[in-house]
Amino acid sequence: MKVERGRIVRLHYTLRDETGATIESSRPDAPLDYLHGSGQLILGLERQIEGAAPGHAATITVAPKDGYGEHDPRGVIRADRSTFPDGMDLAPGVEVQAETPDGPLSFVVVALEGDEAVLDANHPMAGKTLTFDVEILDVRAATPEEIAHGHVHGPGGHA
Repeated sequence: MKVERGRIVRLHYTLRDETGATIESSRPDAPLDYLHGSGQLILGLERQIEGAAPGHAATITVAPKDGYGEHDPRGVIRADRSTFPDGMDLAPGVEVQAETPDGPLSFVVVALEGDEAVLDANHPMAGKTLTFDVEILDVRAATPEEIAHGHVHGPGGHA
């Protein structure tokens, strides 16, 4: 059976950044199970494994536009440190949330400059070219319930 929309795929992956540093890996004993075509993988990776069968192994490079998007400078803002709750540990790398008219929005503190915090709403991997070493372990038909719920049930998913 091949990887295609509506199939459950089990794979191992290692994700590396532009320098070759490993960001995360499912090896040795935590393979990823997902419903292909449901948006659970970045589009560039999902497209490149479409049609693959168990046993297929590849190194796949994903450009920012097909991964987490380009870094958008409009997502970087400055906020006066006095607007944060007293005692809040503001430091680079800390995630904070702000209420907006469209609901909550997450930011990462990227710098503290004087009385201001520099915040970034971009995904941490936005603007980065990503490399995946992928091995397809298994492909099976999804159950009607898995398709209706949009994710894997049972082993590798939830019961």
